[in-house]
Amino acid sequence: MIITKHKVIEGSSPRPIALDIRYDEDQEQKGVFIFCHGFKGFKDWGHWSLVADTFARQGYAFLKYNLSHNGVSLDAPTEFADLEAFGDNRFSIEVSDTHAVLDWLHSTESLDDSLQALPCHLIGHSRGGPIVIAAAHQDHRVSSCVCWASVHRLDYAWGAPGILDQWRKDGIYHVINGRTQQKMPLKYSLYEDYVENESMLDTKINLQAMSKPTLFIHGTRDLAIHHRASELLAEWSRDGELVLIKDANHVFGAQHPWTQDILPAHSQQMVDECIRFVNAKF
Repeated sequence: MIITKHKVIEGSSPRPIALDIRYDEDQEQKGVFIFCHGFKGFKDWGHWSLVADTFARQGYAFLKYNLSHNGVSLDAPTEFADLEAFGDNRFSIEVSDTHAVLDWLHSTESLDDSLQALPCHLIGHSRGGPIVIAAAHQDHRVSSCVCWASVHRLDYAWGAPGILDQWRKDGIYHVINGRTQQKMPLKYSLYEDYVENESMLDTKINLQAMSKPTLFIHGTRDLAIHHRASELLAEWSRDGELVLIKDANHVFGAQHPWTQDILPAHSQQMVDECIRFVNAKF
């Protein structure tokens, strides 16, 4: 039987971090996966809970969490109700939030201290990829890293000519959420934080310095982030493996909300590849 436990911990700001952890109480646990969502994402988006249950049935506890400045709130966990927090986000905060989740899992306040001695694997989706890579590089408690449809650099979004100059002038620019049509603010301080912490956030540097096994999974029909991004990540990694899933999109066949009780075929393949990878490595 799959057990789900919920917790709210203090983030780095200190804004709260909501998390949940799932595991099958009838199985001996093999390890823990910790999942970090991407840009304009949240832990309860689409099929992520079903993904977590699928891992749990394979004997792996699965913890997913909301980054403290992702824009959702405790009262509205699936809506971007806190755009002020979204606008105040920093990449360094996201890395610190990930460390806070690791600290909680390995603390006396953890909901299940039997999980603390197990191998711990970080998963990042999309922009969460470089975040978990940075955290894994810094934290000895992380055994391996998995990236789903990851970007290759955190500064990829402002590479077009003129964007930085206009952003600096205005102090803010807005991105449109395709699902909700909300205008979501990004303050120029996000870029300033990247520049200030570039050595810590540089994905290529982190991968070249990190010897932990790392798996990169990407769909060949990802229209949001081209699979070349994961190919580059695998090239940079000292112990990396690349899996391309034919015809998969950025969310591996899912959408929000996800009302079915089975995973899309591409998501099931994604999960199977992760299980295969950690079973072979650990």
